[in-house]
Amino acid sequence: MAPRAAAPWRAGRLGAVLLLVSVLLLLVAMGVGSTGFDSVLRAAEDPLAAQILRDIRAPRSLGAWCAGALLGLAGAVAQGLFRNPLADPFLLGSASGASLGVAVALALAGSTPMAAEWLVRLGLTGAAFAGAVAAVLLTLVLARGVQHTLRLLLAGVVVGVVLGALGQLVMMLRPEVMLALQAFLLGTTSFVGWTSCLLMVACGLLCVLLAAALAPVLDGLALGESTAASLGLPLVPARAVLVAVLALATGTAVAQTGLIAFVGLAAPHLVRSLARTTHRPLLLLSGLMGGVLLLAADTLARWLIAPQELPVGVLTAVLGGGYLLALMHRQGPGRGPL
Repeated sequence: MAPRAAAPWRAGRLGAVLLLVSVLLLLVAMGVGSTGFDSVLRAAEDPLAAQILRDIRAPRSLGAWCAGALLGLAGAVAQGLFRNPLADPFLLGSASGASLGVAVALALAGSTPMAAEWLVRLGLTGAAFAGAVAAVLLTLVLARGVQHTLRLLLAGVVVGVVLGALGQLVMMLRPEVMLALQAFLLGTTSFVGWTSCLLMVACGLLCVLLAAALAPVLDGLALGESTAASLGLPLVPARAVLVAVLALATGTAVAQTGLIAFVGLAAPHLVRSLARTTHRPLLLLSGLMGGVLLLAADTLARWLIAPQELPVGVLTAVLGGGYLLALMHRQGPGRGPL
């Protein structure tokens, strides 16, 4: 069924609210840490407090928002492309590919000087991004392109399972990498700096422009593939670009923050529950909602058991799973998936 267009003021009002909440959350997140709000209060007169805010808390908070925005945008693209409300950004195997890339990089780090030099140049974020992109490319090869959505979906599931098993095999053969890999698998924003923020902002802007330009194709696909083809929409090239957007947004976010579940799945659902709209506003609002969700989760993860931290991926999984269960219970039996 095609998405029903909401009143323009409703989508605009939701966007304004999400932007305001984002700014407020950024201000709150700046005061959460081992030294609490003291660093904020003493920043003007204490160089150490100012450095903590400038070099640690500010890039981490902004990076959490950017990663969430990328995942929210990717989730909206995935759900529109596959016409499935349960589709998430990791559907094409990117999560398993990223974890395998990190596992292999850690396993090779101490094996030979050449491998160690290669790891230093590539970095764990580079290994994660390369693994995610390689997984998506493998999915496209197995699916023989993007012509058939169902084949692409099945190929992504197969690639995700196989690469996930290979990652577990690497950990079994080299158990010393398990501790270092744990932070990546559970999701963390601890290592996000200003360079990571700039990279995510650049990739996010590119993905938003491409996805917004192809939003009419997603609207047509919502009516059915045959109907979209009858409207003269360029389905094959549009699918290829949308898959590239999905891979780029997901790979960039995963490379910087690790595997963070449910943000990309829940963000589009929350937007649809608040404003029924077409895909162009939906993509933008899903990005804003994803940023709000991950920044809020990261702030809670740092605050709940301070000075220690919860893995943000665990918190998003618990909260996201609870949200989806509540949504299923509210809708009742016999009303379709979500």
